[in-house]
Amino acid sequence: MRNTLVLAVPLLLVACGGGSVTSEEEAELAYIGLDGAIERAMDLGFDGFNAADSANIPEQVGDGDESGTMTVNGQVDQGSSDNKGMRLTVALDEYQDVVDVDPEDDNEVVVTYWTDAEADLPVLDLGLRNIPDGTISGDFSGTFQMEGDLEGDVTLDVTIDGEIESDGADGTQRAAGTITVTGTAVGPGGGSFDIDITI
Repeated sequence: MRNTLVLAVPLLLVACGGGSVTSEEEAELAYIGLDGAIERAMDLGFDGFNAADSANIPEQVGDGDESGTMTVNGQVDQGSSDNKGMRLTVALDEYQDVVDVDPEDDNEVVVTYWTDAEADLPVLDLGLRNIPDGTISGDFSGTFQMEGDLEGDVTLDVTIDGEIESDGADGTQRAAGTITVTGTAVGPGGGSFDIDITI
């Protein structure tokens, strides 16, 4: 997942490195580096959901586009109901996707993300209705540490709504292009960005 973002921000931000999230533009950059991570967390969650034979899903691990890993763990509802829930934790270890600030100038923002194993991990909490061809709703929230062109913390708090579908192999997956993600990305320096995307 390679994200492209054209921003009216000074490229000095990218060149100097080490900037904390104190403005809306910096909060947007911090979020865009995690944009693909939301999709990846959902997809790994569904992989675990489809593979689970108990309340605990098998641990799911995925690679960042450039480096690092994402690990998804947690619980899913069992039983015959076509309405189920997933309560998952998301851990990042030196995770990095590449963000093009302006593809015409070939500028990139390089930010590495991780989560604190000693603190509460970000949580992906999803409810599935009318499996397999129904709806999904829930939220994804938590704090991520950053290093690189941005440093410090960014906290995501987003709501997820959309549709699910059969994966063609007796499992369920998100219906790509139907999932709306809305909420905020906020830094400790006061920078905040309003998120409203479809994945």
